[in-house]
Amino acid sequence: MNNTSINLQEEYSKTEIAKILNLLEDELVGLTPVKSRIREIAALLLIDKVRKNLGIASGNPGLHMSFTGSPGTGKTAVGLKMADILFQLGYIKKGHLLTVTRDDLVGQYIGHTAPKTKEVLKKAMGGVLFIDEAYYLYKPDNERDYGSEAIEILLQVMENQRDDLVVILAGYKVPMDKFYESNPGLSSRIANHIDFPDYSVEELLQISKMMLEEQQYQLTPDAEIALISYIKKRKEKPLFANARSVKNALDRARMRQANRIFDSRGQVLTKKELVNIEAEDILQSTVFD
Repeated sequence: MNNTSINLQEEYSKTEIAKILNLLEDELVGLTPVKSRIREIAALLLIDKVRKNLGIASGNPGLHMSFTGSPGTGKTAVGLKMADILFQLGYIKKGHLLTVTRDDLVGQYIGHTAPKTKEVLKKAMGGVLFIDEAYYLYKPDNERDYGSEAIEILLQVMENQRDDLVVILAGYKVPMDKFYESNPGLSSRIANHIDFPDYSVEELLQISKMMLEEQQYQLTPDAEIALISYIKKRKEKPLFANARSVKNALDRARMRQANRIFDSRGQVLTKKELVNIEAEDILQSTVFD
């Protein structure tokens, strides 16, 4: 082996990986194990590229992924960042992310599924195909279901066109685990399994403040206390969707704030009154969704 060298920092600087990883850190609250795993994958791919440039044999890194976790934990957002990283390193040609569900892939009658699935794959080529709630593709109890046909086509593309497409399968952890158990061929093609933890109350409060700040609102001290209480109760209720549920609560709070201000029309409004979300705007939340 010759002593040809390469400057890793220069190779790193040629990409925008540092910027992408920093954005991942800054824009997404919590998710420490997820961010750590994404950094590991990015490091592996960069080193693999450097090895190839130096003529060192390296195995073809598996790029297909599985994202498991509750709704509203940032799976799609991380998928977008992963697509950027893969594009910057030259592992995909276009860098776009196409998000689909079962309805986009599976037909309702014989001969309908194959063209639907192939059309989606055609649009996704050169980028990342993100299949949300992927376990719905497989319905073993229904003999007339065509999801298995979509899976077969997907398997062929994942194996034979790995240089053209990266697939991310996403959904709740328990049904996703069962899905992989029922489809060992699919499971064997997934190299990276990443689990997204639920957010803590403190993290959801931080997310809430970031969401409000983007729209130039802020919580008063009493409203912050009220929101913490709301989040604690909401986390114990069914269908909790982490950041998504918090966003819904804040949308309702903004609506109540607007209605409260509207009812006091005739008074001179200050900027502070238009910006502040008060405790009463939060405390009126009686519907959990």
